[in-house]
Amino acid sequence: MSSDIKVGDLIHLEKNQRVPADMILLWTSDRNGSCFIRTDQLDGETDWKLRYAIPTTHAYINRLGHPSSLWDMEAQVYAEAPRQNIHNFEGTFVRTDVTLTTPTDSEAAEVSLNIDHTLWSNTVLATGSAVGLVIYTGSETRAVMNSSRVRTKRGKIDQEINNITKLLFCILVLLALVMVALKGFTGSWYKYWWRFIVLFSYIIPLALRVNMDLAKIVYSFMIMRDRALPNCLVRNTNIPEELGRICYLMSDKTGTLTQNEMVFKKLHLGSVAFAPDSMEEVVQGLRSHFTTGAGVSSSTVRRTTNERMADAVLAIAICHNVTPMNENYSPPGGIDITDGDKGAMEMVELSDPVGYQASSPDEIALVSWTATVGVTLVFRDLHRMRLRLPNGSIVEYEILNLFPFSSESKRMGIIVRDYSTKG
Repeated sequence: MSSDIKVGDLIHLEKNQRVPADMILLWTSDRNGSCFIRTDQLDGETDWKLRYAIPTTHAYINRLGHPSSLWDMEAQVYAEAPRQNIHNFEGTFVRTDVTLTTPTDSEAAEVSLNIDHTLWSNTVLATGSAVGLVIYTGSETRAVMNSSRVRTKRGKIDQEINNITKLLFCILVLLALVMVALKGFTGSWYKYWWRFIVLFSYIIPLALRVNMDLAKIVYSFMIMRDRALPNCLVRNTNIPEELGRICYLMSDKTGTLTQNEMVFKKLHLGSVAFAPDSMEEVVQGLRSHFTTGAGVSSSTVRRTTNERMADAVLAIAICHNVTPMNENYSPPGGIDITDGDKGAMEMVELSDPVGYQASSPDEIALVSWTATVGVTLVFRDLHRMRLRLPNGSIVEYEILNLFPFSSESKRMGIIVRDYSTKG
């Protein structure tokens, strides 16, 4: 039960499970320590967010072989005071059972924490499984602190009925006063006033409100059963009659009335453009370029179209934040790739990915297109990536720095080193 969760508890999550409290990510089933989460119920964004486990705890669990080994670790987490900001976090993870200088950097005694290590409440784990440490619960979670009081929606008909009811009540009071005035304000005249109030109370349509509520329930049921509207779901039975009053429908939220889907349509290189019907020329040009071993030319001499094409496709295949999915790969002979077998790991890294994961569908579309023309992303972790070229060779790049996309720069960037050229 979520109500039983306390700060300091360890929570194990599986794919498509909702995060019950604000947590620090300690371990993921991905051996690189990364996972994707969906935050549409928190910030309204449909793009997946990439999160990383603390390197110390992730390496510790991978070395010992099971997440339950965390119970043997002595550590402390220093977290900032609860606040509403869901895009920033500062904290420190400190191991108290080791010294500050450890034999391996992957199990450092002290690690700085940021937003990339967090799993906020009400988000959903989109890939793999994970283990997290609870740092905020209840009213201190980001989701609760950013939630506003729920407002009850009322339709225009309800408002009109309320206004008419108020008007009729005023008429009722005045009519009762007129009747008393005709008799004369003598004796216990107020008793006669109340008597006329009761007699004329039928002016106010009390049954109309009940009939309207019953009618709305019937309308909602008929909408959901309408064969012309398959899979229609009525989420609010208070305002179904408002559908007949809609004149303009405006929306800027991608994922509801629109789809955020990118399709690669054309490659434009200088004065040469390649449309979908001429992509076979791109495939042949790349195969010819990489088969002859021309490589990437840095000469000032005018380069051929194939060379410029290879540079452009490599740039698209490198500059992104996409992770290939190889989890469905089964090595020959039934090798268990979770036992640390380096040969099996190498086979997984070089196998064709079964799909791609990224925070943006645009990046997936670009990387998927490069795979169709022969440059395939087969492996990526925090420090390196591997590409398979059209000639079947594998090139490996070291990731030196990554500049994430931001609304200010409106672009992303990456700095890599080619292991084959050291440049």
